[in-house]
Formats: sequence, structure tokens, C-alpha cells
Amino acid sequence: MTKIEHIVFDIGKVLIHYDPHIPYSRLIPDADERKWFFENVCTHDWNLEQDRGRRWEDAEALLVEKFPDREEHIRAFRKYWHEMVSHSYDESVAVMLGLIDQGRDVTMLTNFASDTFREAQKMFPFLTKTRGVTVSGDVGLIKPDVAIYELHAKNFNLDPASSLFIDDTAINVDGAKEAGWQAVRFIDAATLKKDLAHYGVTL
Repeated sequence: MTKIEHIVFDIGKVLIHYDPHIPYSRLIPDADERKWFFENVCTHDWNLEQDRGRRWEDAEALLVEKFPDREEHIRAFRKYWHEMVSHSYDESVAVMLGLIDQGRDVTMLTNFASDTFREAQKMFPFLTKTRGVTVSGDVGLIKPDVAIYELHAKNFNLDPASSLFIDDTAINVDGAKEAGWQAVRFIDAATLKKDLAHYGVTL
């Protein structure tokens, strides 16, 4: 097994919680209506385009034109975004910071809109502690596109074979492997510690 020299963390649902239902449970109390809204209006795919770099103004305009009666709820997505990232996963954060304290090379690779990521860094200062980060909204690429892993490796001078990627989503883990990285799917901090130990990285 290749020795791990670089450890790369995803952010959402690995280091910080993300759930759009948090503000919308208040804004659209009816569960069935809220389910319809997320399946038809502010969908996962719609939001993913902001992660790819689309401006919120353009994203909102697109939906307001299609669903004019839902304008308030559409604009609420960005307005109340900070409520969706309600807390950090402190045990996972402790693992990441522990690796940094050991002197290991730690970076982050995330699907995130540019502006909300900067907002997240202010809310969660530990997001400034790694050697650097590739934010999808900044580079116009999103996981699991192999190109974003290759770009991250190039920009941070990583050897893919000795890089270990940690992500909560299976297709993103597969994308990293396709790019020649080692990768594990995040379940919880305890499992992460076991996975790291498997690759010879102990805390």
C-alpha cells in the first residue's frame, strides 16, 4: 500500500452539518408541500449549479420566472442559507485538526458556492486551518468530475496515489478513485479514525 502523504477533506456532512429543511420547516410547515418544493423548485440539481459557479441572482431569476408565486420561498434559500449549516461535526473537526497538529499535509476539496463558502469560513474558523482548499464555485468544476481532483492535485502538488480523500458521498469517493487517489466514504468520526489507521495514519 502506498504511504499516505496528503489527506483531503470534503466539508459538507463531513466537517459541518447541512440541511435545507432547517429553515424551510418554518417557512413551509406542511411536510408534503415542502417535499414538493424541494423536488420541483429549489431542487438538488438547481443548487448544484451554484456549486458549479452560477450566480445566485441568475439562479433565482430562473426559478422566479417559472414559479412566480413562489418567489419568496425561492429567495429564502440564499437568504436563510446560514441556518442550513447549523453546526460543526466536532469529532470530525478534531480529527482534522489533530492531523494538522501532527504536521501532516491537509487540504480540502468541496462542492460549495463561492460566496456561501466564505460565509461558512466566518461561521466555522477551522475551515481556514488547512493548507488550502479547492472550492467548486471558484473553479467551475464539481465533484465527481475527475477534472476537479486533477486540478486540486496540480494546484497543491499532490501525488494522487499517496493522497487520501474523505467524502460522505459514494460517487465523489468513486470520482477520486478514478482520478488515481485513495479514498474512503465518511460515516462518522470513529469510522474515519479506523479508516485512517488502515492507511497507516494514526492520531
